[in-house]
Amino acid sequence: MSQPPYITRFIQDRVEEALADTPVVLIHGPRQSGKTTLARHVGKLKEYAYYSFDDVGVRSAAKDDPAGFIAGLPDRVILDEVQRVPELFSTIKLAVDRDRTPGRFILTGSANILMIPRVSDSLAGRMEIISLHPLSRCEILGRRSGFIDDLFAGAGLMHQAERLGHGIAEIVAAGGYPAALSRTNERRRTDWYREYVETIAQRDIKDLARIREIEALPQIMALAAAQTAQLFNLAELASPFRLSRPTIGDYVTLLEQVFLIQRLPAWHSNRLSRLIKTPKLHVGDTGVACAVLNHSAAALREDRPLLGHLLETWVVQELRRQAGWSQERIQFHHFRDKEGAEVDAVLERAGRQIAGIEVKLSGTVVAKDFRGLKKLREAVGSRFTAGVVLYDGEVSIPFGEGLFAVPLSRLWTGKV
Repeated sequence: MSQPPYITRFIQDRVEEALADTPVVLIHGPRQSGKTTLARHVGKLKEYAYYSFDDVGVRSAAKDDPAGFIAGLPDRVILDEVQRVPELFSTIKLAVDRDRTPGRFILTGSANILMIPRVSDSLAGRMEIISLHPLSRCEILGRRSGFIDDLFAGAGLMHQAERLGHGIAEIVAAGGYPAALSRTNERRRTDWYREYVETIAQRDIKDLARIREIEALPQIMALAAAQTAQLFNLAELASPFRLSRPTIGDYVTLLEQVFLIQRLPAWHSNRLSRLIKTPKLHVGDTGVACAVLNHSAAALREDRPLLGHLLETWVVQELRRQAGWSQERIQFHHFRDKEGAEVDAVLERAGRQIAGIEVKLSGTVVAKDFRGLKKLREAVGSRFTAGVVLYDGEVSIPFGEGLFAVPLSRLWTGKV
């Protein structure tokens, strides 16, 4: 897979800041999301040496003699796809304990090491982990958005825009992987995404675990894509297979480890007793989802229920991507009670401020669309900053204290 031209990643400032005071910086996220490109771009000015563990020779040297490999490295080094040699983490720990010079190691990983028990604790207190997602819409367009900051300020949400109409399906189907977006047409982009899922199954997941029926993974991925933005239901995912439900559960966890899917936890409060605690399932990128479901943008426009679910996932992932360059850590949840009131994304940041986002495909908004946001506002009281229904409209509309209907494009554009 060829590398597309470099696109400025807005998380770069966080990487450079971490390198100034931390010995090890790990950039992790899905394969082909731009981790290597970002690491080499950041490391170029300070002359970091580069080693990739996708190279058989480099990987073999590191596995055979981890201590000797680390001892022989230059002062500043990029170690790419480090999850392929988990033996290195304890050796890097020893090296850092002897010399805690900031910025010694830039690591990249295409598996979530926090979900790999044998390596997750090795560098605690010595390493900063920075998540890199596929491209946000802001990065694709080359402009930062202050949407999340305005959401927590409870101000600056008024906006005017043209309706996106059919453009919503185009944005959702395109996804955010740089190499896919560099393809010349939709068919070629879809081919890239399908090959991508097959490659992840055949290479990265094999590195993480020995599984008997590797060929089942793309089908499980397609079933997960069909469930996106819905409550996680393992029984439904397992029903087409001869494999046991616990085995399918293990496969789902593997898909999470390589960032192909995510479970969004439910928000809870002692003040509300009738809350659903089941997580929601989201695919990591809607371009991947459309490819494995064999849905083009044109087909999505004809399947409004699926487009609605994928749009919700797209918004959740866009918010996650924007949160990556936020100055404060943001936690994501969903909210649903047993009466059916829901909020698609609940964002909580330092100071325990809480904001809510509901996503609507329609071009109109009515008062009942704020039912879940009102319940959330009642539950959190003064911690609540704003509740927004994102819709395909032309203008922001106030719907009561701290509640707004806001055009979808405000996510990636500025204020009026």
